[in-house]
Amino acid sequence: MRNSRVLTAVCASAALALTLGACGGGSAALPAPGGSAGSSTAAGSSDAYQQILDAAPVATADQIPAGSLMATIKKRGTLAVGGTDTSALFSLKDPVTGRLTGFDAGLAAMLAKYITGSTDTKLVQVTVATREQLLRNGTVDTVFATYSITPERAKKIDFAGPYYSSGNAILTKKGDSGITSVKDLNGKNVCVQSGSTAANNVKKFAPKAQVMLFEGNSQCVQAVRQGRADAYVNDQSLLVGVQYRDLSVQVVGKPFTTDPYGIGVPKQSPEMKKFVDAWLKKIEDSGLWAKLWKATLGTAVTGDAPKPPVIGSVEGS
Repeated sequence: MRNSRVLTAVCASAALALTLGACGGGSAALPAPGGSAGSSTAAGSSDAYQQILDAAPVATADQIPAGSLMATIKKRGTLAVGGTDTSALFSLKDPVTGRLTGFDAGLAAMLAKYITGSTDTKLVQVTVATREQLLRNGTVDTVFATYSITPERAKKIDFAGPYYSSGNAILTKKGDSGITSVKDLNGKNVCVQSGSTAANNVKKFAPKAQVMLFEGNSQCVQAVRQGRADAYVNDQSLLVGVQYRDLSVQVVGKPFTTDPYGIGVPKQSPEMKKFVDAWLKKIEDSGLWAKLWKATLGTAVTGDAPKPPVIGSVEGS
């Protein structure tokens, strides 16, 4: 499918933040997929990206009380972040430099700087199945991983935010015209990540679909490439990132859900949620959130940065 069809799908769902960014300029279009996502073109200008991190604020001493998780992190000197290094536009590792760039990676670096004065983070790879466990056992201080806020998850961990909004969409093999909307998934083999909200959404909107559970994003993309799955359902923003790097697949139709992303923090440290919410409000008000969006997601969807969702506006946040 040509990029113009992707644009049509994007603009059809103005409730989504990614969509708002596309439609805001009136002439948005995805760039040609298949570029090197580790390059400045895919992740935004490296100079602009670094300038955003350099401009990020640092908390005052009175904002980090003794005995708090923030004080522990500051003493350690590094923020332990649960995330990934394979998500184009959100958190991708440059194979040459080892540097992480992307919207989630940039936010994590700015939060680290706010606490410690340095953008240094320690990345711990997470999957949909391990995020809550790693927060609860203290392996990570926070999770930045396109983490959809749900009331069920909020029983186990706390969510700061929401900081972004997306929605479930569909990825198929390039040139496949048999699937254009969620109803077309009925009777098809549909890959989703185990433990994701997409599994229940597919069952709800396409009850006759054959759901295939895989652990990670790359396995689902590979299943579509090889024809073992007819489609892969995940958040639109993630799928656009896949299409951006891979000429063999396409995003089809329009999002059929709305999913707010939150920053996962430990429930046993409630002060961390309040602290992260206050930090998020600060970078939104200063314009740094919008600048980071423009330098990352805005390289795939042109137009003005969307307005971030209201902090605390979602059940579970």
